Amino acid sequence: MASHANQDRALSFDSVATQYAAARPGYPPALFDAVEELAGRALADADVLDCGAGTGIATRLLRERGARVVALEPGAGMGAELRRAEPEVPLVRGEGNRLPFAAGSFDLIAYAQAWHWTDPARSVPEALRVLRPHGVLALWWNQADVRVPWVAAEDARLAPFTRSFPTTVAELFAPFPVQVATREITWSRRITVEEHLRNLGTHSHFVVMDPVERAALLDANRTALARLFPDGELDEPYRCGLTVVRAATGHASTTR
Repeated sequence: MASHANQDRALSFDSVATQYAAARPGYPPALFDAVEELAGRALADADVLDCGAGTGIATRLLRERGARVVALEPGAGMGAELRRAEPEVPLVRGEGNRLPFAAGSFDLIAYAQAWHWTDPARSVPEALRVLRPHGVLALWWNQADVRVPWVAAEDARLAPFTRSFPTTVAELFAPFPVQVATREITWSRRITVEEHLRNLGTHSHFVVMDPVERAALLDANRTALARLFPDGELDEPYRCGLTVVRAATGHASTTR
């Protein structure tokens, strides 16, 4: 991880691991279709390393596509939730800057909502070392779709306390001999206002916040959402940004 402070923040998820497992969104089938297309192979029968696997949300979906998954997770609390949810998956304690695997071990390395906790100067060479020839590194994030008016309004209310990430991170790979491709998948899920608030409460900027301040902020947001959604339900919209990276012999290139 990029710094001690960053590491502490990443490990803060352990304190909300059960809530994280219950409240965080999954990923749409179209995301995994795009991963397969850009990787040039099916996930079925692929050896996949799920880095920063958390509570196993992506782990489960990768397995449903037929992948043989090994989960890598630094946090004890998150790892315990993953073990409960996916007891058959090999679980290794560790993180992406120092992958505890032999060279050429995997067909695909996945980072679902986790790449930003690494130091690319270390995690990129480690991924390239551990991948097999023609293997790929796949990074993706769900991000709230602020093109939707109520999401933009919520983002403005919470902006001083939140942290966002780029839809893609292709520019971070410019120093490396790789080829990069990106996609974006838009999707949504129908949930209750309370489920949405529990999801927000699992994001690191809220986890590390003073509990009284966090409760006040989320209560104010609850009041605003109750006016917009009096029936207590909403469509939570996402833009899921995917970046797929493979080793190249020449200069890196970017496609969309």
